[in-house]
Amino acid sequence: MAQSNVAINSEYGDWPWSADAGERARLLQSPCVEVEPRSAEEQRPAVTSILGAIFIVVNAALGAGLLNFPAAFSMAGGVVAGIAMQMCMLVFIIGGLVILAYCSQASNESTYQEVVWAVCGKVTGILCEVAIAVYTFGTCIAFLIIIGDQQDKIIAALMAESSGAKNSHWYTDRKFTISITAFLLILPLSIPKEIGFQKYASGLSVIGTWYVTAVIGVKYIWPDPDIIPGEIQTSPSSWMSVFNAMPTICFGFQCHVSSVPVFNSMKQPELKPWGAVVTAAMIIALVVYTGTGVCGFLTFGSGVEQDVLLSYPSNDIPVAIARAFVIVCVLTSYPILHFCGRAVLEGLWLRYKGETVEEDVVRERRRRLLQTCTWFLLTLLLALFIPDIGRVISLIGGLAACFIFVFPGLCLIHTKLSEIQEARPASWWALVSYGIFMVTFGAFIFGQTTTHAVFVDLAK
Repeated sequence: MAQSNVAINSEYGDWPWSADAGERARLLQSPCVEVEPRSAEEQRPAVTSILGAIFIVVNAALGAGLLNFPAAFSMAGGVVAGIAMQMCMLVFIIGGLVILAYCSQASNESTYQEVVWAVCGKVTGILCEVAIAVYTFGTCIAFLIIIGDQQDKIIAALMAESSGAKNSHWYTDRKFTISITAFLLILPLSIPKEIGFQKYASGLSVIGTWYVTAVIGVKYIWPDPDIIPGEIQTSPSSWMSVFNAMPTICFGFQCHVSSVPVFNSMKQPELKPWGAVVTAAMIIALVVYTGTGVCGFLTFGSGVEQDVLLSYPSNDIPVAIARAFVIVCVLTSYPILHFCGRAVLEGLWLRYKGETVEEDVVRERRRRLLQTCTWFLLTLLLALFIPDIGRVISLIGGLAACFIFVFPGLCLIHTKLSEIQEARPASWWALVSYGIFMVTFGAFIFGQTTTHAVFVDLAK
């Protein structure tokens, strides 16, 4: 996309309590950064190579959603339908990542919400920030459910081995194990102002993801004789069932919110190398997700659980190691997502009150503790009473579709409409039409999946 003279609609300037774009950027990135003038060198983050950018984007895309892909293939109607759906969506997923980089250049902003704010105006910007907060909140709930799922299986294996029977004790109750793990490990990691210590967990997360995929593949090639697969579907039961599988796909491939800072940290923040980065990263993610989805679905058929690891026996040692990897990865991911959601809420609150970040350290600490404890307790309570991770993903997967399709499409439309051109060539009309299609398609996925989640999944 060739970049011409652009006059972006930056309506945030007429919001009197946050006229400075630099301050707004730092507020939204973190509630604890210092608001000080920065030199040109300081504004430029540490440069990232192309290989480094690919690794970061892959790491952002791969995660807990991996466990739901076999169930998504079952819901979509089998291997062919599942792969076809991924391939079709991958084109728009990559396109959305490139659009965000293009709009980041046009608006000179460096985070997802800042790009949406500067390009689309304050109303859409606020909606984007609220969507990010809700998405991170829902994902934290999903993470706690995953911890409970994996602990149930590990405890069942340990209890059966020690007592010869699956006796039920109060300290093995799911609600107790999730609560004690959350209070002892997750809450202390979520309270600090900074999360720099979490950077070492990213490598472990990638290793864990690849290990889970490898175990599922090996178990398909050399299956457990006790496992009897259910019906292997070869076609979808209805076209609606295909769309109902889309939340998992969107949840799995959603890395768009974190992609804009990665683009701006590259040695060459240009569209051509960025296109190569996101294409390579999404192909890697596609291989991992497809391998997991195909092998998991063919192993268990229509009987596969929403969390594929729950379908394996409790006493399977390699699978137990995979469960331990998943627990560790989720334990370190929850504080990061909570930090992102808290930063957005803090930025909104400070701009609304007309306060600066460092205005009152004591009140900031008190507010941070209140925000963290409220967030933590609400996610914990909901996780204790929502037993199925599929119900949570069906809701937040619709929001993921907004980050992948709706907001990038709106940004593209506003950016092209803001261009000062005497004549608008066919390419201009093609890009605007593409943006309209992305918004329409994303809104349809969001509406359909959210409606299905509310009236079908949550009503059960």
